[in-house]
Amino acid sequence: MLIVLASLLTIGILVFILSVRAKDLPQEPPVSPFAHLDERKASIYENLRDLQFEYRVGKMSDEDYQPAKQDLQKELAQVLAGIDKLKQELGAGVKSVAPAAKRAAKPICPHCGAQFEKVMKFCGECGKKMEAAR
Repeated sequence: MLIVLASLLTIGILVFILSVRAKDLPQEPPVSPFAHLDERKASIYENLRDLQFEYRVGKMSDEDYQPAKQDLQKELAQVLAGIDKLKQELGAGVKSVAPAAKRAAKPICPHCGAQFEKVMKFCGECGKKMEAAR
């Protein structure tokens, strides 16, 4: 009796599994074409910050710092060019909304003059407080 019940349960499970159609399954969210480039850009920026920190605290000599910094900057330029190219390909006819207004809103460090995309507590270049920039 127990074997018959187990067999019926197994057959029921198999019928259910085989009856589920692919269109009944939820779709995965679409992957952004910029995702891998954005991840790479964030990684390069983090590496540049780490490199600059190590140089400022004296862990790196200037002879080691400059070539490493230039290599990272070249790689960043390639990634940014790839992002721009992809934006042009995807939105050839779409114009940016008020680019001048966006440029004017960028915060600038009052100490070193570095310009950033968003307001930060500390400057990413000199490390000083940015409250005066608000």
